[in-house]
Order: sequence, then structure tokens, then C-alpha cells
Amino acid sequence: MADPSFLGRGWAFPPAFDNGTGEARLVQAEEDIAESLRILMETRPGERIMHPNYGCRLHDLVFEPMNSETEAEIEVAISRAILFFEPRIKLGAVTVDVRQALEGHLAVTLTYTVIETNERHNMVFPFYLTEGTLVSQKPVPAA
Repeated sequence: MADPSFLGRGWAFPPAFDNGTGEARLVQAEEDIAESLRILMETRPGERIMHPNYGCRLHDLVFEPMNSETEAEIEVAISRAILFFEPRIKLGAVTVDVRQALEGHLAVTLTYTVIETNERHNMVFPFYLTEGTLVSQKPVPAA
């Protein structure tokens, strides 16, 4: 099997260290892409001082009425962020599941292809509208 590190390698998020060696835990290839997508969607534009345009305006839509217009805005916000900040993938579709919106939960499903390997992936990003910390669960592969 070929070395998948050409897809990228970086620190795991949140950062974690090996207790024995003290080295930072690294992720690579598809796992690095998935973590990069999660970080992208959880970062508000303007949060990164040295890269103020980086991020996704998903959080700007939290208090909007959950209707088809807002769903479309969410899809566009995510699509634009990926277009500008994640060049390793080609986005196929963004689907917003609002069935639990009244409970404060959106499930955003991304379908994408890793350009270098031509492999398709799905990822479900849970977004909580009522969380005070804006910390969400780790995205999981879609079934």
C-alpha cells in the first residue's frame, strides 16, 4: 500500500500527547482531512488573528428561523468554506437535517471525494444550537 501521508499530516485535534514519550499525537491522510473539516466548520471567520478569513459562518445562522432559506444558507456557507480552505477534497453534497432543530441539534452531512485518491467519503457533523461552549462531538462517518 502506498504512503498516504501525501494527503497531509498534522497534530490531532484537540491536541493530545503520548504519556510515555511526550510526543504530540499526529493524524494523517483521511483522518487529517476529517479533522480539518471539523476545525473549519467550528471556526468563525475572524477568530484566527493571522488568518482572519478562515472559517465558516455557520455560527452566524444559529438564531435564524429554521426554514428552507436558512438550510440553503447553511449549505452555501459550508460549501464556500470548503471551496476556499480545503483544497484536498471535491465536495459532492451538503445536506442539512433539521428534524431535531427544536431540540437544538442539526446534523450536517458532507459527501466528498479526496482528489488525490479519488475515494468518496461521508461525514456527519453534529451542530448544537443550544450548547454554550460550542464544543461538539467528533464527526462520524455516515452509514
